[in-house]
Amino acid sequence: MICKARITEEYTLMDVMEVQTGFDWFAWVVLPFLIFLARIVDQSLGTLRIIFVSRSLRKLAALVGFFESLIWLIAISQIIQNLDNWISFLAFASGFAMGNFVGIYIESKLAMGLLCLRIITHEDATKLTDVLREHKYGVTTVSATGKSGQVRLILTIIKRKDLNKVQQIVKQYNPKAFVSVEDVRTVNEGVFPDPSPGLMSRLNPIRK
Repeated sequence: MICKARITEEYTLMDVMEVQTGFDWFAWVVLPFLIFLARIVDQSLGTLRIIFVSRSLRKLAALVGFFESLIWLIAISQIIQNLDNWISFLAFASGFAMGNFVGIYIESKLAMGLLCLRIITHEDATKLTDVLREHKYGVTTVSATGKSGQVRLILTIIKRKDLNKVQQIVKQYNPKAFVSVEDVRTVNEGVFPDPSPGLMSRLNPIRK
């Protein structure tokens, strides 16, 4: 009874405000704001779903896709019911744009997946490879020939979250080295630093 009384009181206050001001607060403020938030959430989930699909995490991708579609349907249904509310259109589009930004930010923080680093240097790479191995990174070195003569090619597969750390090591010991980075879908076995316990350590596609 108390909850019903509070709800009745809130609706009464809203009705009084609408009568006094002649402005529909729910239709022109509350509803667009909710649509804006819904679009941010569903677009962010869409970014995560794409990541999970690319990592062959089918169950997680399906689960996230379910909630993404559900939230999108709720938002679009409100748009259809209020076709004369142009602020809702702007909120829908703005939420989509902001959702992309938020999704990219979340993806960068998760830093899921693996990367392949190719390091090419004319200098002696012994110290560099030793330091990488001390940090528990698997390193393969190959003698190669470049445009200006003999070079050393260093290959290593790392977790994406370790990219900045490895790049700092390369800059410290071989600052003039050429470094290229590309995504790796999956690997079998390999040498990696001991993972910290948690969800993200279980989502990295390392097969043993």
